[in-house]
Amino acid sequence: MFISSAFAQTAPAAAAGGSDMMSSLTGMLPLVLMFVVLYFVMIRPQMKKQKEHRAMIDALAKGDEVATAGGLLGKVTKMSDAYLTLEIASGVEVQLQRSAIVQVLPKGAISSSK
Repeated sequence: MFISSAFAQTAPAAAAGGSDMMSSLTGMLPLVLMFVVLYFVMIRPQMKKQKEHRAMIDALAKGDEVATAGGLLGKVTKMSDAYLTLEIASGVEVQLQRSAIVQVLPKGAISSSK
């Protein structure tokens, strides 16, 4: 009699353990859902923007008119792997990092604004 009653008591406990596992998965679902939303709303667009900026920097050529992060407008005169020289006025050149370029302007945009 003692053995059958012991088996009878452990059976519901095993079923309850499976229920606990299901409730822990349900508890993790909002966390996983928040990460997925965060990825599509913040991480993925930022990665796309970085990829576009890298492509723009790689496509720079001599003679391009650009805008820098500091607000300077000028024409690219010399280029190296990490740096470029920008002519901001006739006879005035500055050297800066390629990553400081934020926008490539249309041809003639600087001369028409003077």
